[in-house]
Amino acid sequence: MSNVFGREGTALRERVGSLSQVVRLDSFVEAEGPARGARRLRMVNGSGMEVELHPDRALDIGQVTFDGIPIAWISPTEITAPEAFEPEGAGWLRTFGGGLLATCGLDTFGPAGDDAGQTLGLHGRIGAQKARVIRAEANAREVVVKAVTRQAAVFGENLTLQRTISAEVGATSFLLEDTVTNESFAEQPHMILYHINLGWPLLSENTIVDIPSRETVARDAEGEKGIDTWQTGAAPTPGFAEQVFRHTIGDEPAAQVRVTNPDLGLELIVEFSGLELPWLFQWKMVGQGHYALGIEPTNTANVFGRNAAREAGELTSIPAGQSVSYSVRFTLQRTNGSDSVRDEGSSE
Repeated sequence: MSNVFGREGTALRERVGSLSQVVRLDSFVEAEGPARGARRLRMVNGSGMEVELHPDRALDIGQVTFDGIPIAWISPTEITAPEAFEPEGAGWLRTFGGGLLATCGLDTFGPAGDDAGQTLGLHGRIGAQKARVIRAEANAREVVVKAVTRQAAVFGENLTLQRTISAEVGATSFLLEDTVTNESFAEQPHMILYHINLGWPLLSENTIVDIPSRETVARDAEGEKGIDTWQTGAAPTPGFAEQVFRHTIGDEPAAQVRVTNPDLGLELIVEFSGLELPWLFQWKMVGQGHYALGIEPTNTANVFGRNAAREAGELTSIPAGQSVSYSVRFTLQRTNGSDSVRDEGSSE
């Protein structure tokens, strides 16, 4: 059993009637508003960190808190039930609730367009598909949820996303592990982007962004305006237009992105392998009411849609019957000493 508030093993069991006092997996069905009827899970692992998961949106990650501090950006639409999803054109934005992770793919991301006889919407369909939960457990070692989501069409793609999200008891990190399988009998395009959305108070004018980039380029003229300041946050700015930068990670096997708020003394570390996800798009959006930082590891260098990726020779694919795997670890830590409630009583 891992350390929980300075106690482990028998010393912990002596102090609780049930492990669920400090470690549990809560399950909800939304009763009100645009999420009505959707499932939501909350992982509590005894570290001061709580992670909300949305099985009806491909087991994407909603709000995450650390010692009560919210980490993720939540959009004006909030996280809705998948029935509200609008797949055509830019309709994805109507139900882009933010959350710590909104998965884009599995066969396209970027703007809507046509490719190989298909009409594709913004950022693909997977994030609005319902998952089948095949494991959900909280025990003395870990809290873990495993689910499978299918994106399929008659005469079209047949792709599955098997996702496991786990947190060791007492740890201030959690791990996302994905396997995408092409269950069809023909090679299928495969584009995936992990749209990680950070918000206030982690994001502020003093926030520092550290990305291990071999090369950084702006997506467009608006991005060029901020090419020298992508490493820093900014105050909410009237009329701000989004800035997007592409970072080349390359074959770095253990890339670490750090987002640090020195005023809070809090840091988020996002770890992944450049062998799996060789590029990262950064979305800087510090407008009023849309105050967010996107950290977006991806397997594809082109953010202008599937047809653009195909024409540029940058479109990746999965052969029939084959799989590809990805993992992303999220770690939250203090940067100004041991001022967290987690340390109380640990010297007894």
